[in-house]
Amino acid sequence: MITLLGMGVQVKSQVKVVLDNYYNHETNSRTGKLYHYIWSDTTINGYSQWGKIFERKGAVLDTLQRAPTAGNLRRADIYIIVDPDIPSENPDPHYIMPEDIHAIVQWVKEGGVLALMANDSGNCEFRHLNELAAHFGLHFNEVSLNDVIGRRWEMGAETDLPDNPIFKGVSKIYLKGISDLKLSLPAKAVLVKNGHVLMAESHLGKGYVFAVGDPWIYNEYIGHHSLPESFQNYKAAENLTAYLIGLSRRARK
Repeated sequence: MITLLGMGVQVKSQVKVVLDNYYNHETNSRTGKLYHYIWSDTTINGYSQWGKIFERKGAVLDTLQRAPTAGNLRRADIYIIVDPDIPSENPDPHYIMPEDIHAIVQWVKEGGVLALMANDSGNCEFRHLNELAAHFGLHFNEVSLNDVIGRRWEMGAETDLPDNPIFKGVSKIYLKGISDLKLSLPAKAVLVKNGHVLMAESHLGKGYVFAVGDPWIYNEYIGHHSLPESFQNYKAAENLTAYLIGLSRRARK
């Protein structure tokens, strides 16, 4: 049962999407405000457009600015962890600790839907993220693939897309500066390029995990702010959103 933010109204049918802002907690040096992969950031760095897609599909947005526990994850149907901080981004980063991992893994087993979205080498804290990911058969490699020079967008193009709900009606997406994944059971590849696993998924207990080595669909690259019209990141974002919501609803029945 979900409580709407600030209203105290409980609604069974709505899915609550909780975005981490504890492991990723960056402050803009010019404005002093939190930014980078958060719902409220409407600049090219934010997830405001992705948040609107969730809301249009009937979900409720929330943010977790503390370490996850059994108690505060109980209010989440979908939990998203993006690009955990390194010291150059946050002088006092919060790392994913063993007690956090225990809480997250148990939550997934009970039907939670988790999205792990890393980054490329030098822009993400991999050690502790991988300690969590290992429980789902996932390991992010500290590399940078699909590096793009200037506006040579095709260097980040992915067109060999599999038959997967995320890519239904999608023929071309953009992925720039991404870490690939090493998999073990129960994880399975979703998107592979030249032997490199770029996206993967895993089922554990009643729950589900989606993994990609990049924040991917933040405002700059979700639509056509920067990208040419041929890229369909927005459609892929809509598909991913619907897929995660659908999985959550089925898991919670």
